[in-house]
Amino acid sequence: MFSYLSLVISQWSIDINQQFIIHSRETEFMTLAQKRAASPRLDNSFISQIQKQIPNLVPPAIALLIFLVVWQLFAWIPGATLPGPIQVIQDTWILILYPFYDKGGIDKGLFWQILASLQRVAISYTLAAIVGIGVGVLIGVNQTMSKALDPLFQLLRTVPPLAWVPISLAALRQNEPAALFVIFITAIWPILINTAVGVTQIPQDYNNVAKVLQLSRKEYFLNILIPSALPYIFTGLRIAIGLAWLAIIAAEIVMSGIVGIGFFIWDAYQNNNVSEVILALVYIGVVGLLLDKFMAWLQNLILPAEQK
Repeated sequence: MFSYLSLVISQWSIDINQQFIIHSRETEFMTLAQKRAASPRLDNSFISQIQKQIPNLVPPAIALLIFLVVWQLFAWIPGATLPGPIQVIQDTWILILYPFYDKGGIDKGLFWQILASLQRVAISYTLAAIVGIGVGVLIGVNQTMSKALDPLFQLLRTVPPLAWVPISLAALRQNEPAALFVIFITAIWPILINTAVGVTQIPQDYNNVAKVLQLSRKEYFLNILIPSALPYIFTGLRIAIGLAWLAIIAAEIVMSGIVGIGFFIWDAYQNNNVSEVILALVYIGVVGLLLDKFMAWLQNLILPAEQK
């Protein structure tokens, strides 16, 4: 009797183990099937995203191709002084293939030239953003100060970047600080003016609510003023980043002996390397476009949906 019960129990254990193994295999098979089913969906989703972008990419690609063809045709005209795209690539293929070379001094690849310019832009643009937002808020909330400083700001903001170069060199006596000042003084005005306008455009209802709730200055600044003026601030920041990139090129062109894409252009022109100048202009345009797209992405990331 005992042996019979042992046999039954052992047989029952074997059945349970077999069912557990079968269930495990079925679970593993279903998981694998789900993964395989999900992979095509992921692939299809990725492909569908690419297909959605094609209508947006085709027109610019066609326009660029037409521009290059027209440029090349004009370059083949007898007596043309500017090289065509084919000649530019032939003359600058070493700079294109080796952008990271560094032979010391100012003899560096285009990557290091652009990086040096971007570093100057980053430093001065950050300072311009801090000062511009701070002063913009100050004159936005103080009408007397706004009336006193507005004519001065309107006068200074119309001065071209190149006009600031001799002033900055005379005052600072060194190329690097002078270049930083030129970027700063060029980029600050759109930030300052747009911030001031944003502060003055705060709805009166918001100010009334702040008075009813008896918000402190800190709470009013963080919860009402900055959120309300943020779209205007980002508009100024986006305009300023383009002006800062333009200013550094102008500053570096007339400042000798510094590493930067602006001086690279001037040095190439002095050595009659027109193809290198054209290549540098292409790089400048691409970097400027990326900077603008980055600011647009940052704006969409930070701003609430109702303020976009």
